[in-house]
Amino acid sequence: MNSYETMYILRPDLLDEQVNQTIEKYQSMLRDQGAQDLSVQLRGKHRLAYEINRQRDGIYVQMNYQANGSVVAPMERAMRLSEEVIRYLTIRLEDVSPKAAASAEAEAETADATA
Repeated sequence: MNSYETMYILRPDLLDEQVNQTIEKYQSMLRDQGAQDLSVQLRGKHRLAYEINRQRDGIYVQMNYQANGSVVAPMERAMRLSEEVIRYLTIRLEDVSPKAAASAEAEAETADATA
């Protein structure tokens, strides 16, 4: 399983109830497909850097979860077809296991010693 972070922006004219329904829709979609450790953070309404679909503001939502790669495509397809979502982005986070962190520290110490 890989760790993913999906950030999406909702239209600013949505009511709180509609925002919560949209968040729940994507949460349940991920859970149904086997995602684990799902955490959602509603970041609130912010000004966009540039206008998207004649919108100057957007409601930002961040989801972090662990899942197989096959989970991402159906969710992004649903977001692309949704009228509530104006932008989305999913990234795969690097695995920072204790073993990987220890090897990275060892490489850093070796680099410092040779410099």
